[in-house]
Amino acid sequence: MIWPLKLAQWAAVGQTTQHIIRPDSNPVPIMALKVYVVDNGGQWTHREWRVLRDIGADCKMVPNTTPLEELDVDGLVLSGGAPRIGTESMKLGRTAEYLDKAKFPIFGICVGMQFIAFHHGGSAGPAEVPEFGKVELFVDEPDTLFKGLPKKFIAWESHNDEVKVLPKEFEVLAHSDNCMVQAFCHKKKPLFATQFHPEVEQTENGYEIFKNFLVICKK
Repeated sequence: MIWPLKLAQWAAVGQTTQHIIRPDSNPVPIMALKVYVVDNGGQWTHREWRVLRDIGADCKMVPNTTPLEELDVDGLVLSGGAPRIGTESMKLGRTAEYLDKAKFPIFGICVGMQFIAFHHGGSAGPAEVPEFGKVELFVDEPDTLFKGLPKKFIAWESHNDEVKVLPKEFEVLAHSDNCMVQAFCHKKKPLFATQFHPEVEQTENGYEIFKNFLVICKK
């Protein structure tokens, strides 16, 4: 079961970058949404900030040592980064605190995804086939992050590690030929993640994935 949202809460994301359109209301400005990017040292963290800014969110990058009480936001993105989760998880600062105590949706990317799984009792480690560059992504669950998107499309990868064991309270949303957990969500909490990088230009439908996350944040 995917994290429950009533159908009326889902919105069709408009073609402009100015509004999210909900079928049960007038247009709602995305600018009303404040979504910050937690910087874990990833090479594309600035791209995550830029995409969110481009689609109209109030966004800025913050260090992963920022106290939770200073994050007055509607949603949070955990960036990628170089730390190996098995041995260097302490380099992700206060990320565990965000996952344990935050009431807003969280979207983890790459190492952010691996840490979410690890923190909830799963595991992450070296991939049998590390992925770099373009791969074909297969969507297993079209709801939440992949709502309205094709069943398969090209995504950009840059990882030596991957989620090896997914915690039982999570569900796989997408996979590739060499990585069985390319995206997941918590079955009850608003926690979402991708192994691939939706923020880079080489990933098809990347902006739409971030727009879907903003819809989740708006709920």
